[in-house]
Amino acid sequence: MSNHEPHSAGWQVEQSASEAYEAYLVPSIFTAWADRLIETGDVQAGDRVLDVACGTGIVARRAASRVGTSGSVDGLDINEGMLAVAEKTAADSHPSIEWQQGDAMELPFPEEQFDIVCCQQALQFFDDPTAAVEEMGRVLAPGGRVALSVWRPLDYQPAYKILAEALERHVDAEAGAMMRSPFPAWEQEDIRTLVQNAAFDAVSVTIEIGAVRYPSVAAFVRREAASSPLAGSLAAVERTVRAELVQEVEDELRVYSDDEGIVSPMESYIVTAERSQ
Repeated sequence: MSNHEPHSAGWQVEQSASEAYEAYLVPSIFTAWADRLIETGDVQAGDRVLDVACGTGIVARRAASRVGTSGSVDGLDINEGMLAVAEKTAADSHPSIEWQQGDAMELPFPEEQFDIVCCQQALQFFDDPTAAVEEMGRVLAPGGRVALSVWRPLDYQPAYKILAEALERHVDAEAGAMMRSPFPAWEQEDIRTLVQNAAFDAVSVTIEIGAVRYPSVAAFVRREAASSPLAGSLAAVERTVRAELVQEVEDELRVYSDDEGIVSPMESYIVTAERSQ
């Protein structure tokens, strides 16, 4: 295990939560965003791709289908449980994906090994995001590029803002903070400056708007908890408290309810940039 830990190390999950993350969050949220990321990053046949903080590997899997047998894909994550699920899920991938445990701030790869480095919704968890982006630049070949995504602040994520506030009221401040942590208070220029300071050129920051859908508010709360360290916090409170929490979220999310459950907007920055020559 590296000496570096994410600033919100409490978001690291156990094996069972990694499996829930793949079963629940990847289909409902991360698959569509992975496709947007690799499309914006212009992943092509023959590219050598690195997926940093790959989680259960959805970006790596989607990239593999584009690079073909003339390309290669590596996935790196600090969490063994995530990597175990990634390896199992991608067992039949062609080309096969190389999975490696490691720290984004000390990438275990030589210089100029990759054409594209992707990082989906993880930059905000790193102790030193600038160092992580500098490492991405180090392992890129001349002319190589990064494709990064970072959620916009919580005010742009209605369902998660409501859930975070309900967790603070019904569970504790730590649970609320955990739900807030994926959504940093970064504006466009914060991310642009961060990437430019890591010696990248042609930095492009776009706002992309998608949605998250769940069959019910109860499923939303249950699946988000099961896929994260919140599982223990929710399990520790009385059943009546959990029921009150779900009811509050349901009341607040009524404007986003329809005949198939709930749907709520999600907004993300997507950043592309080229390694400085």
